[in-house]
Amino acid sequence: MTRQRFRKLILIVSLLFFPITLYYFSPALIINSGFEGIINGSFIIFVAMFIVSVFFGRLFCAYLCPGGGLQECAFLVSDKIPKQGLKNYIKYVIWFIWIAIVIFSYIYKGKIIKVDFFYGTEHGISMIDIQSYIIYYIIVLLMLLPALIGGKRTFCHYFCWMAPFMVIGTKLRKLLHLPGLYVSAKYNECVSCKKCNNVCPMCINVEKAVKDGSIDSPECIQCGACVDSCPKKVLKYSMRRRG
Repeated sequence: MTRQRFRKLILIVSLLFFPITLYYFSPALIINSGFEGIINGSFIIFVAMFIVSVFFGRLFCAYLCPGGGLQECAFLVSDKIPKQGLKNYIKYVIWFIWIAIVIFSYIYKGKIIKVDFFYGTEHGISMIDIQSYIIYYIIVLLMLLPALIGGKRTFCHYFCWMAPFMVIGTKLRKLLHLPGLYVSAKYNECVSCKKCNNVCPMCINVEKAVKDGSIDSPECIQCGACVDSCPKKVLKYSMRRRG
């Protein structure tokens, strides 16, 4: 099985488990738990995302994110390229406001009472009643509709509240000169076939980045699609320090 088939299989499995795991990615549940002084599952997951991203970037988005799996299924309907620019910063505004509310919730309570990874779930399962399913389908529509209207992984580009954790993690890696996962390139061997551009699920202009000598986009999710599609093996994964 090729790496990309394996990656897509894992994404589909993650999507199938989304009714179980939804609340572990919930931006609202972490606020509720904060007002009760509880460290919940989503708190732990988001911290883990940040720590892992310091060394592996947005690998979670490529291999494990159920929202990513849902949007890549939408490629069959719409494979347009979302417009890049200021819209990409909407997710950071959403993230900043949300983080401010989370911090306030824990300060308001004044202390941490306990750690409860399964807070807000029933025996670890998110979908337990009609209300939960209404929330589930609203979240699914919020992720799916932008992808159908705007194109490839539009929700990831514009609205995802999880992506900033990983982008900040990669920025911290560079600041501290820590080793991490990169897609490196032999820019002088590129033949400009643009196959890397065609397969990139995040619609990054990989060919231009190779010619510029740096594949360093915050939108890169380290999926390796460009690496696997390159006929000249110009691109490859590498773990190294980078300033």
